[in-house]
Amino acid sequence: MGVAIMGQKFLWWGFLALMLLQGGSAYKLVCYFTNWAQYRAGLGYFIPDSIDPQLCTHLIFSFATISKNKITPEEWNDITLYHNFNDLKKRNPSLKTLLSIGGSKFGSKGFHPMVESPESRSAFISSVIPFLRNYGFDGLDIDWIYPELNEKPFFASLIHELAVAFQKEAENSRKEKLLLSAGVAAGRQIIDNSYEIKDLASDVDFINLLTFDFHGSWDNPLVTGHNSPLKKGNQDQRNSGYYNVEYAVNYWKKRGMPVEKIIMGIPMYGRSFTLSTPASNSGVGAPASGAGTPGQFTAEEGFLAYYEVCQFLEGATVKKIPEQLVSYAVKGNQWVGFDDVESVKTKVQYLKKLGLGGAMIWAIDLDDHTGKFCKQGAFPLLQAIKTTLNSGKTV
Repeated sequence: MGVAIMGQKFLWWGFLALMLLQGGSAYKLVCYFTNWAQYRAGLGYFIPDSIDPQLCTHLIFSFATISKNKITPEEWNDITLYHNFNDLKKRNPSLKTLLSIGGSKFGSKGFHPMVESPESRSAFISSVIPFLRNYGFDGLDIDWIYPELNEKPFFASLIHELAVAFQKEAENSRKEKLLLSAGVAAGRQIIDNSYEIKDLASDVDFINLLTFDFHGSWDNPLVTGHNSPLKKGNQDQRNSGYYNVEYAVNYWKKRGMPVEKIIMGIPMYGRSFTLSTPASNSGVGAPASGAGTPGQFTAEEGFLAYYEVCQFLEGATVKKIPEQLVSYAVKGNQWVGFDDVESVKTKVQYLKKLGLGGAMIWAIDLDDHTGKFCKQGAFPLLQAIKTTLNSGKTV
């Protein structure tokens, strides 16, 4: 009897240890949600209730703002959206939610004067913890796009002081520690200017590596290029050889970020251009006169949500960029580089082979969430990412 009981105990502990190991090695699938998607008309309309809570492991609400050195909602109805967003955890109790502060429009200026003194940072951090707890968030994401060289110490101090405060609050409250992540640059020069990577690695739970926007209508000279190529292109020379996912990931690894903390970004959108001479040259590196025509729903020049890309593909010429493992399409004088189901699967297989912590998408509201545009079911890119992350294949 005693031997049998002991054997059962060993079996139980062995099973528990296996489950813990599996849980510890599980990939993250981090999905940003944008609070301005509610303003898109028709089938572009997207609110927290539009989210399938089973698709992502972590959901990040974008964006909160700063007023008088305190965190504060940005949109008029954010408080309602916070509640609806965090209510998704009732349908998936393992889901984690974070609130992001910053973004490209907020820029660096938005973090000043809050970051400029220990007192102002302390006031901010003292506002953050009860704010997150009150509205049911599990953590904070700092999306500072991007610290300049002279702002590097301010960014490092903010992240470190948040990490220390989150740890102390968890010990005092005996609650699960609030998560801390950062949305970080993929361009080599910005990485060098903006981050003390080894310090950052010890402070954050993970980084969301923004491995997209490598090319767009801001390029000079203005020629076509893919938003998020996996690998270096045949035409890439000198610094342009850095403008791909593979280089950015390996550079963060080389500089000291643990691979399991790197969450690799995959865009749910394409960048578009208006060609200068569409008849004679429409490949990668073709001369462009400006940004592409705005999409019907996102209404932003040089930008198409994946569901708008699917609209564009009707009657377009679609081609692969074989060495970069992504696609582009041309119709008239319009050119768009984009990710599709095949390319996102390839990217996930790549990150798994490297042992990265998982995948991040910008943004869940840009996928074909209704399934009515691409005829691939609802959330086709996100579904492909999730399926590939959870499969055994890594090559």
